[in-house]
Amino acid sequence: MRKDGRTPYVAHPFRVAMTVRDVFGCDDAEAIAAALLHDTIEDTLTDFDEIAERFGESVAGIVAALTKNMALPEPAREAEYDARLAAADWRARLIKLGDVFDNLSDLSSLSQAERDKMADTPDKCRRAVALAERDAGSHPEVKRAIASVRAALAAAGGRAQG
Repeated sequence: MRKDGRTPYVAHPFRVAMTVRDVFGCDDAEAIAAALLHDTIEDTLTDFDEIAERFGESVAGIVAALTKNMALPEPAREAEYDARLAAADWRARLIKLGDVFDNLSDLSSLSQAERDKMADTPDKCRRAVALAERDAGSHPEVKRAIASVRAALAAAGGRAQG
């Protein structure tokens, strides 16, 4: 289940993949596969090698770029994660935008206590946008993704703050 205790876990990766495809306009098969799998290494017993064997090295590399190193303390983890995303394939940053877009969309359906637990969501959205801005000129899907995340942030306004 998702953090709200009501939504099946699988709903999130499917929504991220659909956002990448339908909202951001990306029809790249590897990007969509990686979007579906983006939390797999972090949240399951599946590893890089299994993803590479079944979906290819490119998809596995994108998923790995989207996987936080939970062995690191929080501040170091976030800095290392941002550095890895910055160096990754552009599709990893696009998927991250889909991920934060979906998480931001969740805020409106949560209780105040649940929103308080996700208080860092707007900051994560802004970080994802900053990381992806360099791709906007060469990838129209990233330009659309950035605009979508910015619009969702603006719409969330007070809801994101509580």
